[in-house]
Amino acid sequence: MVKVGEYNNLNVLRMVEFGCYLDDGKEGTLLPKRFVPPDTKEGDVLKVFIYHDGEDRIIATTQEPKGVLGDIVKLNAVSVTEQGAFLDWGLMKDIFVPKSQQLGKMLPRGSYLVKIVLDEKTGRIAATEKIDQFLSNQSLTVKELDEVKLTVYRRTDIGYVVIINNKHTGVLHTNEIYRDITAGDTFTGFIKKIYPRDNKIDVAAGKSGYKRVEDEAEKIIRLLKENGGYLPFYDKSEADEIYSFFGMSKKTFKMTIGNLYKKRLINLEKTGIKLIEN
Repeated sequence: MVKVGEYNNLNVLRMVEFGCYLDDGKEGTLLPKRFVPPDTKEGDVLKVFIYHDGEDRIIATTQEPKGVLGDIVKLNAVSVTEQGAFLDWGLMKDIFVPKSQQLGKMLPRGSYLVKIVLDEKTGRIAATEKIDQFLSNQSLTVKELDEVKLTVYRRTDIGYVVIINNKHTGVLHTNEIYRDITAGDTFTGFIKKIYPRDNKIDVAAGKSGYKRVEDEAEKIIRLLKENGGYLPFYDKSEADEIYSFFGMSKKTFKMTIGNLYKKRLINLEKTGIKLIEN
């Protein structure tokens, strides 16, 4: 059986004038002609997304939605009715948020953080703004230093509450934020600390430790090459100047140039760093 709201790898059963039918264990699921890749033939395996079309039929598409079942994403409202709102999620048919699943009145062109769910009554994909019920730290699926997906949830006095892997919540403290962020933003981070007493989690953006340094080292070398082999930044430079130019924290910058110096790839000058030509 196909999984609605998810990507499926399905065999092409037969080609027809208006598309092709994919093997769903029954009569076949239609992939409309406009989405059939060139040179597709019977027996090919296609990666498709499965959902319900405007006539409530299960249908396949090679379009990529902005989120799949279980994802928490920020989507724009296209239209609003008495029954609910329709949000653009990147497919021909917009995703529906029933009025009962809205935190407040949704407005056209507004942006809303929602979770993509399966409506138990209809079996169709829908969305809800009532996300808290799906988040819990009672039983964690992450550990310290794990790389995770972070979604900005809401602001607090100490930073931002973030959603971790669409399952848990954590705190991204103000001193770990080096760029403007807003609710709905998603980026890679890592688990910085877990407090065993109540399973509260602190997170940081980017990758942990030297994984982060290795990535940033390539960036610094590239920027040096693009700027004649010298950059006027060093360990005494202001943190905001470093972040503005390199897009990294001062701590990461210092760790990275220290690593590059040990590898004899750069020299540390009094007022900057210089690329060593090999």
